[in-house]
Amino acid sequence: MERRDLTRFLMGPVPAVVLSTLLIVTLAMLSAAALHSEVYGVYYSALLGVSVVGIIALMVLIAAHVYRMVLQMRAGILGSRLTLKLIGIYVLLAIIPLAVVYYISVQFLHRGIDSWFDVRIEQALDDALLLGRTSLEAVKEERVKRVQNLATGLDLVNSKQAMVRALDDLREQAGFTEVTLLSQDGRIIASSNLYTGSLIPNRPSISVLSRLRQGEIYANLEPTGDENLELQIVIPIYPLDVKQPVRILQVREPLPLRYSKLGKSVETASTEFNKLAYLRGPLKLSFVLTLTLVTLMTLLIAVWAAIFSARALTAPLRDLAEGTRAVTQGEYDKQLPESSSDELGVLVKSFNKMTRKIKQAQTVARRSQQETEDQRTYLETVLTHLSSGVLSFDVKGSLRTLNSAASDILLVNLKQDIGSTLKNLNTSYSQLEPFFNVIQNAIDNEIPEWRTEVTVVGARGRQVITSRGTKMGASKRRGGGYVVVFDDVTKLIQAQRDAAWGEVARRLAHEIKNPLTPIQLSAERIRHRCMSKLDKDEQETLDRATRTISEQVESMKSMVNAFSNYAQLKQMQPEQMDLNQLVEDVVELYRGEGNAAVLDLNLDNRLPLILADRSRLRQVLNNLLTNARDALAGNKNQRIELDTRFVQEADRSYVELTVLDNGPGFQEELLGRLFEPYVTTKEKGNGLGLAIVKKIVEEHGGAVWAQNRKGVGASLTIQLPMDVQKNRSDNDNLVSQSGDIQA
Repeated sequence: MERRDLTRFLMGPVPAVVLSTLLIVTLAMLSAAALHSEVYGVYYSALLGVSVVGIIALMVLIAAHVYRMVLQMRAGILGSRLTLKLIGIYVLLAIIPLAVVYYISVQFLHRGIDSWFDVRIEQALDDALLLGRTSLEAVKEERVKRVQNLATGLDLVNSKQAMVRALDDLREQAGFTEVTLLSQDGRIIASSNLYTGSLIPNRPSISVLSRLRQGEIYANLEPTGDENLELQIVIPIYPLDVKQPVRILQVREPLPLRYSKLGKSVETASTEFNKLAYLRGPLKLSFVLTLTLVTLMTLLIAVWAAIFSARALTAPLRDLAEGTRAVTQGEYDKQLPESSSDELGVLVKSFNKMTRKIKQAQTVARRSQQETEDQRTYLETVLTHLSSGVLSFDVKGSLRTLNSAASDILLVNLKQDIGSTLKNLNTSYSQLEPFFNVIQNAIDNEIPEWRTEVTVVGARGRQVITSRGTKMGASKRRGGGYVVVFDDVTKLIQAQRDAAWGEVARRLAHEIKNPLTPIQLSAERIRHRCMSKLDKDEQETLDRATRTISEQVESMKSMVNAFSNYAQLKQMQPEQMDLNQLVEDVVELYRGEGNAAVLDLNLDNRLPLILADRSRLRQVLNNLLTNARDALAGNKNQRIELDTRFVQEADRSYVELTVLDNGPGFQEELLGRLFEPYVTTKEKGNGLGLAIVKKIVEEHGGAVWAQNRKGVGASLTIQLPMDVQKNRSDNDNLVSQSGDIQA
């Protein structure tokens, strides 16, 4: 048996029941030993020791139970405090009556034992004993006189036979059992006995004979074999003739049975009384000790019964408390054992019924919650994959929720600003102030539904944002607010413009380029035919006019060709290429042209191969370097820097190409329109260089933006994704949408 099992067994009811039974039997035997010491006296000490050991063992068991409950109370186990309180009440209810009964019993015990040894009873016993002795003395004197009278004449009998007959007559006449005649020295002369089986008569003892020689008469009571008394009388017989020897006569006469019984009763009572008087103190101690052990045993059994009764009574309450705690912790399937049909049992059944109903309600609530979560997840999934940005605000204008597209469109991380007001958002993101002002105005004026378009200028240039707002109704959980859905239509508008410019370019090529060649040929023919026929002044005028016509025609041809290049949508021929190598090749050409600008390269060695059209990217680099070189014209310390960088994000990977210069920078009013056709600050520029750059970059699925550097100079950044085909198809879809709109 393991230690835990042994402890559980010792703390159970079996040891206490066995000890209690043993104590009851032992104390019963101890009480019997105290009352009948002549029978059980030899076992008294052993029984007392067994009783003391049993009581100590029972006390140890009770102390172990109490200590265990104290530990449970300190550990905060439910029901332990109530169990200790009930045990205390039960023990108090047991101690008070036991103490009263014990005190009264001890008093009665002392008084009862003292009453046994009352002086009057002792005097009465002494008087009865004295009376009996006096009566017997009177009987003896009367019997002695009678024997003396009957012995008269025996000294005259001489023959032995005559003496025997005389003794027989004397025995029969007086009713003696035995009559014996002896000489003075104790020799038997003649004898007569009632019992024929007794051949030899009883002779007097030497002391009796000695008393007779001194002239005394001997008379004494002696017991017989049948628990009766007989009177032995021995007297001397003095003859008339002094010469004759003195003889001794011994007679034995039985006393009546009532004398024997009365004498024996008085003697026994006196002996018992004297014995009890001698054992008076030990008797009191024995009875008090037995009573104390019985009382202590009763108290301990009552305490033990109180412990188990309290534990049995509080067990349902403890189960209820534990069940309640389990319910508060969310264990709604908790069921308690139903072991009784009383009030506590009804309470347990009610608890189980309650938990079942709570479990059912929880199941329904979880199902509803799961449905709500599924709907919420569905909405979140829709919002997450929605290309439009979604923002929600409460009635006070504080940002409540948003989707990932909102941060992507606005190019700021708004997740960290959840809970911020529109005023704080304006402060944190001043470039988005027009967008947030529109929302603030709608909330302030409580406009139920609105739609507008705003333009913001951020890190990547001008953005055109269309937004739609709707006021939400208030609910129990939420106090209403606004939902704003917005889109970045910059690319769409740009695509529309590109499509329009492409159409213009195609028409220009058709309507203008075709007449230019005949005009140029006609001017040259006029010059060739008329030059020799005119005088010198007119020749100069004609030469200047025809040369101007030819130059302007060439200029218009260049413009029309540029438009044609911008409008043409040739099929890309992507290939795996090294962007760093392309940059080095193009820069090397510019270094060889006697360029005054210093060209610095800061290339990322981690840059992977990209899938792109090499010729088109070369055209992009040429346009960017040409613009940078033109912007630095007139500067003393001309410097152009080209940087490449590989960027890996959670959902995409791309490469960046940045061209920086230390020129005057871009005009602020033109930053939002730099990539539109015919936007230029050059006197001889046609405004198509950056437009072509943007078009090529977007054909690769990338993005391009320009910004002024802090201090001096400008920078232009190109992002090219690793998956060109996918992003290019997205841009093609955008172009097709713009074409549909134009149509």
